Amino acid sequence: MPQPLLEIRDATKIYGGGFLQSGPQTVALQDFNLTLEETPASITTIAGESGSGKTTLANLVLGFIQLTSGQIIYKGRDIAGMDKSQKMAYRREVQAVFQDPYAVYNPFYRVKHIFDLVIKNFKLARNKQEANDLIEDALNVVGMRGEEVLEKYPHQLSGGQRQRMMVARAYMLQPSLIVADEPVSMVDASLRAMILDIMLRLRDEKNISFLYITHDLSTAYQIGDEIYILYQGSIAERGGTTRVIEDPRHPYVQELIGSIPIPDPNQRWDTDLVLPTEEELRAHADSGCRFYPRCPHDMPRCLEKQPPQYQINGAEHQVACYLYDDMPVAEEG
Repeated sequence: MPQPLLEIRDATKIYGGGFLQSGPQTVALQDFNLTLEETPASITTIAGESGSGKTTLANLVLGFIQLTSGQIIYKGRDIAGMDKSQKMAYRREVQAVFQDPYAVYNPFYRVKHIFDLVIKNFKLARNKQEANDLIEDALNVVGMRGEEVLEKYPHQLSGGQRQRMMVARAYMLQPSLIVADEPVSMVDASLRAMILDIMLRLRDEKNISFLYITHDLSTAYQIGDEIYILYQGSIAERGGTTRVIEDPRHPYVQELIGSIPIPDPNQRWDTDLVLPTEEELRAHADSGCRFYPRCPHDMPRCLEKQPPQYQINGAEHQVACYLYDDMPVAEEG
């Protein structure tokens, strides 16, 4: 049986509370498990509201921060134990596209500089012509031409152009996985559709998988194969994207999807939501269900221990809620 492309096992990240850090701990991610197979390529969505742990997970996978406990395993190797050459290969094969493309560019250099750096650092080309061909091919994949953009400065490009160039830069390295952290949140609707279409084509034609980090369930519904919905660092519900969004089972996910406005001009969207304070929500971060203060189905046992993932209609749909304790508990991973 072929080994997975990426395995995340019981990943936990805790900020604060250390030897040199006073103040309370913040559990940013807790006991997170995920498995991505190498083939077929897929788009796996990590969704949730601000503060749910999405970007923490992205930074852990990219190696920008270290786990407090747990493992991240890429093609059978724990990334924490990789040597220098293995880390270089990992950085080439696991690429990133960020929310704000402008922040990635040096405003003093023409945009061709971002491609030149990649070619130099990873030794992708033997001569200038080969390098130019690589850049042009990558730009063509995202619907751009070098003569139109490469000699410009970042501020001369639109947000959509800058973002597509970051996708092209990632593609040029022929990665196996792209971690896309809110890649369409800062572009308008037409460019959003274009970038999502590029992600689908890279999945289907180039066998590149994505971890798609987003708070936007509508785009997740459009392109995601599988979805993990986080609440304060823990998985509330996971499964096939269509199944989870059309038939949510966790009370939080039901509330989240129910808050999406219906496109009916005669129906007013009630935005007057009253939520508990952040301190109240974090009061149960160390034990029990974190959604307890907001849950309409709260039970005493919810405060005793974080609920496991229960299988709903098979292992492909899992929910962390004691409402389903008559269902089998899912295996980790």
